[in-house]
Amino acid sequence: MKLPRRKFLHLAAGAAALPALPHIAWAQAYPTRPVRIIVGGPPAGGADIVARLMGQWLSERLGQPFVIENRPGAGTNIGTEAVAKAPPDGYTILLATPANAINATLYDNLNFNFIRDIAPVAGIVRVPNVMVVNPSVPARTVHEFIAYAKANPGKVNYASSGHGAAAHLAAELFKAEAKIDIVHVPYKGAAPALQDVIAGHVQMMFATAASVVPHIQSGQVRALAVTTLKRTAVFPELATVDELGLKGFDATTWHGLVAPSRTPKDVVATLHRATVAALADAAVRKSLGDLGVDIVGNTPEQFTAYIKAEIPKWTAIVKASGATLD
Repeated sequence: MKLPRRKFLHLAAGAAALPALPHIAWAQAYPTRPVRIIVGGPPAGGADIVARLMGQWLSERLGQPFVIENRPGAGTNIGTEAVAKAPPDGYTILLATPANAINATLYDNLNFNFIRDIAPVAGIVRVPNVMVVNPSVPARTVHEFIAYAKANPGKVNYASSGHGAAAHLAAELFKAEAKIDIVHVPYKGAAPALQDVIAGHVQMMFATAASVVPHIQSGQVRALAVTTLKRTAVFPELATVDELGLKGFDATTWHGLVAPSRTPKDVVATLHRATVAALADAAVRKSLGDLGVDIVGNTPEQFTAYIKAEIPKWTAIVKASGATLD
């Protein structure tokens, strides 16, 4: 989810303008010094924006700076490894994404084990993906698209932001569940992929809601369904793939906070309470809503269970697709 610079500056300014909040007088000593939130992607991306919004709140709430540190590279593995190997004291935490679940299989030689080496704090948001097609495709529903693909095996193409990217594997999951033969066309980024769907060079794509809303509204692409298990606030009128027949289909981009494993439980609890409080705040909710996301705010146990369910799901799809990266 890459945001235009103007939108990024607007949201960053919004984060800076969040009202100063009284510090909670919790008994825990943590934090007594600045905390780093590692982001495995570049500035101005969706994960970076979410991290900065949360960092601003946590700084005000807990009385210490929460500093965003971007460590892009190797599909987020560089930043993730830095957190996995950091001292388990809560002063280095990670803004986790689906890449962390996908990379467990996509990369052969990781120097960490995500489940073993991290302690989930809370899920923050889920970013709905939207299944869109070029208007020239004679399908207005998911059922019609599946029928069209089955009638034209190997002739329908779908775009993604690259091999192993969330959009690639979302389409591979759909391909497996629908039992259709569609062809992957990888691009170097989501923006050029979407542009070629708009131009009609590629027929279909799973795109983030925030990136595709104006193109749906203008009629440049046709939305068929969202990939969340429940309907999203961004497109409440748009049915889910699950309710349209592919039961259990969930290909959602998510962001959440995790700490190194063996981080003290009271530190994790402090971070969790502050995160949930942030997600209940009207200013934070509005800023996140501008990103086109659904707010989560689950417990560490619930977030752990969610991540553990994501890994085997994507493991099966990565192996079926043949995607691999060193």
